[in-house]
Amino acid sequence: MIDLKKIIDIKKIETAINQIGAEKKISKEKLIDIIEAAITIAYKKDFGNKDSEVNVKINLAAEDFEIGIEKTIVETVENPETEIALSELGEDSGFEIGESVEIDVTDEVKNSEGFGRIASQAARQVIIQKIQETEKEKIYNLFRDKEGDLVSLRIELVEKNRVIFDYNGNQVVLPKSEQNSKDRYTPGARMYLYVAKVEADGIMGPRVTLTRKDKELVNKLFEMNVPELEDGTVEIVALTRVAGVKTKLVVATEYDEVDPAGSLIGPKGVRVRAVVDELFGEKIDIINYTPDMRDLAKAALVPGEVHKVTIDEATKTITAMVTSEEKPKVLGKGGVNINLASDLLGYKIILEVDDPIVTTSYETVSETIGAPAANQ
Repeated sequence: MIDLKKIIDIKKIETAINQIGAEKKISKEKLIDIIEAAITIAYKKDFGNKDSEVNVKINLAAEDFEIGIEKTIVETVENPETEIALSELGEDSGFEIGESVEIDVTDEVKNSEGFGRIASQAARQVIIQKIQETEKEKIYNLFRDKEGDLVSLRIELVEKNRVIFDYNGNQVVLPKSEQNSKDRYTPGARMYLYVAKVEADGIMGPRVTLTRKDKELVNKLFEMNVPELEDGTVEIVALTRVAGVKTKLVVATEYDEVDPAGSLIGPKGVRVRAVVDELFGEKIDIINYTPDMRDLAKAALVPGEVHKVTIDEATKTITAMVTSEEKPKVLGKGGVNINLASDLLGYKIILEVDDPIVTTSYETVSETIGAPAANQ
């Protein structure tokens, strides 16, 4: 990083530019612009004020710099920071009142004791901020046409709260909030990330959201491994997920000779295994669509076995009858299986235990999210 107490040391600036450029993959020209902006802020703090029009030019080849102040030529000066009297320029200057002139203050800076503490802090803040903005713009431009796609990235560094990936020589950060707890992040390994959002925010600046938690990651992984999804022979009607635990999805087709679930499973399970391996063992339930909601509900509650289903369309409620032996399987650990089924179908599910001796019930706490569309 630049020694900001000696920010006018051109050799130090050039060393810093080369170092930062290599680390951050930012062009030399862009870094020079950033540092010139920082010197401008520092000059205004120590020598001028916020109204001054300061121009800074760094010449690395000549190991020199120039600082000029633009002022308006007036007859009587009211603001010395922005104005200069015509009489100060001399009668033969060739300038006229109302024109602008740049006053060279380079020697004033060179002969001063240097920037003070406040100026150094201001310069440092500008440099850090501008580099961060530049990196955001660079990442935005890398992903601006990839929203909704998968990208394969190599893991470069694993830190406590973030994983840094390499993408075509650029560092991309996956924050803790978008990591999947089941994933194993190993430097050098490759991993697919889903590009969930790419936006140019006028206030916060450009933002790119990459994730391993979004359910669309699973959707895209299947599309990549199942040709029938890509050509439209099979479609994913509904999908829900608890990242790192389980995914449930309903698949359908218009072709009687095609088994939709079988297409996703693949010969000897090779297709679904490729997705499961990418998700480090996350469980996946694949369900064939049927217009009979009772049969669909039974399939959605697998691995538990439901022996009777009743449906109240007015309240969008499914009542499933199970034995006490099957109840834990239908619920799943922490209720995850029944809640995923509820989300998948778009119905609240009431689970009733129907044993000869005892009858109890269990209701899901999931919100109804809308039933899957019927196959067209």
